Amino acid sequence: MSIEQQKDPQPGRSLETRRRRAGITGFLVGLVATSAFFAFFPGLPHVIDWGAILASLAVGGLARGGCRSWTTGRAERAARGCERLDGI
Repeated sequence: MSIEQQKDPQPGRSLETRRRRAGITGFLVGLVATSAFFAFFPGLPHVIDWGAILASLAVGGLARGGCRSWTTGRAERAARGCERLDGI
């Protein structure tokens, strides 16, 4: 098989899949970490109230966006690196 036949016919699809998985993972990690902070940190009331739930959702959303942009940036840097090697 030649190299052209081995390439993914839809290269953007695998990137989108990785971005989606990274986003889901980032959201869940942010949500659980913030919920654990509010539940177990000494000095705070050991009650999860609506404010803690909203803060956990917000941190999860920020973590999701960060993971998705990190994954996209990594893929773009890798693509630029491959282009430079192709020109050599």
